Amino acid sequence: METEPVDILLIEDNPIDVELAIRALKKSGLVNNIFVVNDGEDALDFIYCKNKYWNRKHSGIPKIILLDLKLPKVSGLEVLKIIKSDEDKKIIPVIVLTSSSQEKDMIESYKLGVNSYIQKPVDFDQFVESVKQIGMYWLLLNKLPIV
Repeated sequence: METEPVDILLIEDNPIDVELAIRALKKSGLVNNIFVVNDGEDALDFIYCKNKYWNRKHSGIPKIILLDLKLPKVSGLEVLKIIKSDEDKKIIPVIVLTSSSQEKDMIESYKLGVNSYIQKPVDFDQFVESVKQIGMYWLLLNKLPIV
């Protein structure tokens, strides 16, 4: 089971988008410690060390979370709401990376405390560049407190 620190938690149900994101992060040299979950329920279990993730270190919170909104079991918005309403978890930067172009999704995400909202580009090269920029900023430039 995952016991290494996780830099990036990618919460994405589309296997093609998972592969593209990982490829983009690899191209940027930022894929050292990435963990992928495919639904909102699994994401919450991972973050809160429950069920199959019970033996994860509780202090090992991700440095950033890349969150899709349209997820099975528990929606991305619900995952965001839970994380950002938790005193211990709300400092984790959450970046919504979604295909949704609905204004209401963006507004709700910001109301819930998202750190950034990025619509997935359709073009492969633009998608790769977007993920690369996300990783460069949030992992290399942005400073987070040690918890």
